[in-house]
Amino acid sequence: MAGISEPAGAAPARPAPGASPGEPSLTSIEQRGIEHVPHESRWGRPSSLFWMWAGAVWNVEFVYYGAIAVVFLGLSFAQAVVIIAIGNLFYLLTGLASLQGPQAGTTTFAISRASFGPRGNKLPSFFNWITQVGFEIEGIAFIVFAAIVLMAKAGFTAGTAAKIIFIIVAVAIQAVLPLLGHAAVLRVLRWLAVPFVVLFAVMAILAASKVKLHAVPHGASWGMLLVFLALVISAGGLGWTENGNDYSRYLPANADTKRIVTAVALGGAIPSALLEILGAAVGTGVPAAADSPTGLVAGLQTWFVVPFLIFAIVQLFAINTLDLYSSGVTLQSLIPRLKRIHCVGIDTVVCGAIAAYAVFSSNFFGLLASFLLFIILWLGPWCAIYLVDSFLRKNRYDPAALLDERGGRYFRHGGVHWPAIIAQLVGGAAAALWLNAFNSTALSYVGPLSSRNNGSDFSVFIGLLVGGAIYYLLARKTVRAEGEATPAIAG
Repeated sequence: MAGISEPAGAAPARPAPGASPGEPSLTSIEQRGIEHVPHESRWGRPSSLFWMWAGAVWNVEFVYYGAIAVVFLGLSFAQAVVIIAIGNLFYLLTGLASLQGPQAGTTTFAISRASFGPRGNKLPSFFNWITQVGFEIEGIAFIVFAAIVLMAKAGFTAGTAAKIIFIIVAVAIQAVLPLLGHAAVLRVLRWLAVPFVVLFAVMAILAASKVKLHAVPHGASWGMLLVFLALVISAGGLGWTENGNDYSRYLPANADTKRIVTAVALGGAIPSALLEILGAAVGTGVPAAADSPTGLVAGLQTWFVVPFLIFAIVQLFAINTLDLYSSGVTLQSLIPRLKRIHCVGIDTVVCGAIAAYAVFSSNFFGLLASFLLFIILWLGPWCAIYLVDSFLRKNRYDPAALLDERGGRYFRHGGVHWPAIIAQLVGGAAAALWLNAFNSTALSYVGPLSSRNNGSDFSVFIGLLVGGAIYYLLARKTVRAEGEATPAIAG
């Protein structure tokens, strides 16, 4: 991949003179949780992150997001393309939120202790665990819906018992790769990227005859355009920022920062944008594409439906792998005494139970849209605080202090860094003023500024700006001093 490949002769890690670690075996179970990754184990490369993100994001979920724009929000195809292009620029945030791992050598929500303190960090860690489990539930629901259609093609109508069995089997299968660990995740997703590209290329060709690009000539209001923009950003670039360093931590400390940002941003943005545009195009001619995750098959030739659904299920397991792995290490940062295998087990049980509710719900779209919009309230401010903190300390971290629950450089006032807590709460409250979670269920919420401004949604931008600005003003002197007092880690 141009621009992200390693220079000729570069080793994946430089732990010590003469050391050259290789990628771990696919079948070896990773024992490490949030513990610091020693330099002799830094086998990763920036280019591997490109293929990991691409392998996960070439996924039917993103086609569905595009269909939502046209069918439910009333955007014209041209409007959808413009918003999708703008929204996917925010994968730059995912790239920037992948730069701390090589320096700190640990996971995102262990690094987040630098800005929030080890005890204060439990607040965003809990929010992130809920968010990751929510994305897992979304994927499991998609998998079950696809399995139901597959069974119907085989002449079997799936009742309540069959759906429950599908859920149990799905959550059991999705636990395998996260249990094997980081190396298995990266390698399998790298293998899956190319066949997924081929699958959706064939889908685009077959769906072309159904597309009616001018079916919505006037399009949506500017308010709905901003709601869709919030959805795209939340499901894409902003929604992955809390995962970035869980995978980049295996890169050496001297890994090229520009290559990391480019690899991550392009690996997520390219497939996300293409698939969402495909979904918007399909939605113009096949409204059922947004009725349910399996409505997409209504626009496909019969012979392609079965292989499409089989591949779609594999893809959904792939993207759920990233969420389950990250939710596990986040749970460890929340409850340090847990082992990673315990975290995978807890997430699997919780995910299965709540996924059952989603599968049997009559308003899957409404639940999904509400989830994607409500997570902005905590994720926008947290992302800004995290990145501002990294900037202020010049990306210098004390690995031992990050993992110290009872003292150390980041313990400060009883384990809580109040500037971050204040910025998080105020940023979230400000974002809520201009949020439009338009669903008609009990989760429905429209902020006062949104209701007075054509139902628009500026929550993403307000959360980022307010959270980041308050943290900068309150913490810039102390965090800069911490950074200057922290030795730079040599590659």
